[in-house]
Amino acid sequence: MMNRKLIRSQNIFLCFTITLFLLSLSVKAQDSDDYNLTNALQEVSEENIFRDKDYFNWGSTIIKGEDGKYHLFYDQMPKKHSFYSWLTDGIVSRAVSDSPTGPWTKVQEVLKARGHGFWDQYTVHCTKTYKFNGKYYLYYMSTNSGNLDLTPEQLEEIRRQPWKHDNLRGMMRLNQRIGVAVADNIEGPWKRFDSPLFEPQLPIANQSNNVTVTKRPEGGYLMIIRGDQPDQAFDKIVRMQAVLLADNPLGPWKMQAKPVVINYNAEDPEVWYDADRKRYYNLYHAFGYMGMITSTDGLNWERAKHYKVADKEYKTTGGKTVPVHRFERMGIYIENGKPLVMTAGVLTKEGGVIDTYSLFIPLKQD
Repeated sequence: MMNRKLIRSQNIFLCFTITLFLLSLSVKAQDSDDYNLTNALQEVSEENIFRDKDYFNWGSTIIKGEDGKYHLFYDQMPKKHSFYSWLTDGIVSRAVSDSPTGPWTKVQEVLKARGHGFWDQYTVHCTKTYKFNGKYYLYYMSTNSGNLDLTPEQLEEIRRQPWKHDNLRGMMRLNQRIGVAVADNIEGPWKRFDSPLFEPQLPIANQSNNVTVTKRPEGGYLMIIRGDQPDQAFDKIVRMQAVLLADNPLGPWKMQAKPVVINYNAEDPEVWYDADRKRYYNLYHAFGYMGMITSTDGLNWERAKHYKVADKEYKTTGGKTVPVHRFERMGIYIENGKPLVMTAGVLTKEGGVIDTYSLFIPLKQD
């Protein structure tokens, strides 16, 4: 009888100890959410702004090459077709610099649409480029017109008219998918594939765009994408984000059931794993400001302690605060495990004239 009481007491003590241990881990995980990206943002100079007289420069990602230089993969749209030709005429180009904040020099047009007969018939846009295990992976969004052969007039209409659920731009929007190109060398050549990486499925609907990928600490890869919330009226768009997991950068990618962001318009996610804090961060724009959410497992997300990162403005080394019309397509460049630069696409609208540039904000080291 005494042995049974002793065993029962030991079990109770063991359960209590395990509970305290798990609670301590939870508290430590909560305490580790202390990254303040707002405080890390520094002033920018003219060298941190990258323009092109013939193209609208937009979002970008940075890779440090084996040559010791920094290589920028960035989205462009021809100015002759309007900014909204991102859906029809986007390309991705490469630039180089001695610094991850610029100045940058364009050296190559990397990828463009492949034309009739391919899933990526129109545009290469919303790109993110990574180096995983000695290979380069360029993830991108593209679209097509299905069985419809567009006339030059119809294509011009799509380039310039706003979205409606029942117009041609609405059709092209629904055909957006995520693909990937692979290269052994940062200069290419790039191998593309006959199909996108996956088709939209719950919890998102209609289309997929805004891809971002990071390595998982336990092995494998985590992807976040943006799609449409499925329970909406056909003439209304509510954007939401979802997670996919894979063992290989090429997939197969498995959609996870729980959405990242729901009932809230937010796009352009940028995910990374913070090894020091043992948690993921996901930066996005919410059509008025930048917000940041966090997760310890990559599947269950919540607002970060320092959630709101920035309004649609930035500060210059000359002491000015520059308000902008759009501040989107954020990226975080990490070197030696530390966020070093925040990249973004900026759109200005002065006197009714639209222009854009890629922006590179140095980050203070914590």
